[in-house]
Amino acid sequence: MTEPDSPDGPLAPDLAMMEEMMHAAFASLPPEVRGACADLALRVEDFPAEDIVEEMELESAWDLTGLYQGVPLTEKSTWDAPMAPDTVWLFRRPILDEWIERGDVGLAALVTHVLVHEIAHHLGWSDDDIRRVDDWTL
Repeated sequence: MTEPDSPDGPLAPDLAMMEEMMHAAFASLPPEVRGACADLALRVEDFPAEDIVEEMELESAWDLTGLYQGVPLTEKSTWDAPMAPDTVWLFRRPILDEWIERGDVGLAALVTHVLVHEIAHHLGWSDDDIRRVDDWTL
């Protein structure tokens, strides 16, 4: 993405652009997946909150590209009183950093990958389940 007539060349997408990419990725998912995510909030922030970094015992906020907060559908009960909406968070700056470091994947593909990974947690998949279908650790 570049600004017209910009002497500096390409610009990194801002939060609004990253949110548009996330919503486009969501819209491309199969209808049954979108339906299962009808009550899921989708959010983009530059970095995770400091309390999340501490709770997850991360070395740095740069270590987290996405997060699912909520109760997976496979564990929900009609007796549960929701405290907050289940939410998928994408973290713009760590995603951009990974995109630059990798250099072998488009930004839209990486945003889609992170979104799908977090939605899979909402659907009740473990990290091992996700890796069997989509192993980006290679």
